[in-house]
Amino acid sequence: MEKEKKKRKRIFRDAFGHWFFLKRIVIFVFGSISYNRFNGFNKLRIKGTENLVNLPDTNVLFVSNHQTYFADVFAMYHVFCAVKHGYIDTIKNPVYLLEPKIDLYYVAAKETMNKGMLEKLFALAGAITVKRTWRDSGKNINRLVDLSEIENILKALESGWVITFPQGTTTPWSPGRKGSAKIIKVKKPIVIPVVIDGFRRAFDKKGLLIKKKGVEPKITFKPPLEIDYDNETSAQILAKIMEAIEQDLKFLKVKSVEELEAEKEEKNRPFFEV
Repeated sequence: MEKEKKKRKRIFRDAFGHWFFLKRIVIFVFGSISYNRFNGFNKLRIKGTENLVNLPDTNVLFVSNHQTYFADVFAMYHVFCAVKHGYIDTIKNPVYLLEPKIDLYYVAAKETMNKGMLEKLFALAGAITVKRTWRDSGKNINRLVDLSEIENILKALESGWVITFPQGTTTPWSPGRKGSAKIIKVKKPIVIPVVIDGFRRAFDKKGLLIKKKGVEPKITFKPPLEIDYDNETSAQILAKIMEAIEQDLKFLKVKSVEELEAEKEEKNRPFFEV
């Protein structure tokens, strides 16, 4: 009887009791406002959405690098809603916003989502807010993990898809946090790595303002990670994630002085040489 009651409730509310009709309105409004940012001023290049087509409705975890507070997340909302309506590697027809994917959640820092009214409205789209254990209000801290926040992420996975950013910051090449790997060990979700690029050049840090037009931000969805949930340690899983989202230090390619000088010389060389 109790299970039936919960099932009926899920028709109208999400895993945290938020009304679905409010989420639809928020996604439609923010999606309509942001559409030209991804398919007008700057053309979003999308790859790998064929990897999303046959995914189950629940227990799917997207792990991604992070470049802006909000543009990264809402680009994914556009893509997931488009894929729901049969579009592959494109968001060309925003009619998908009329019937968006609503069992979708994203992990965000509590301090970010509490800063203003716009952030609080955006949180209604599916934010799972967490207190960062290592940094708060621009200061380094050392805080214990709030287990209730972990429970919220597990609850969201039972209800739908969850987007998380293992680095917990928009600073590139930052180390990954073990929290994501520990959740994977417990819940054994399908893990889809996501790589984004160009968002930092196109948008401001919050991802609300266009910094430069004509940029082509990119988002790539890779095949599910192969994980031995029972035998791999959290550290091994985290290492796999960081490599898959191309934030392992081996992807950091710094050019030497000699390479920069050679490029400069090549650039200044006359087109015709004798």
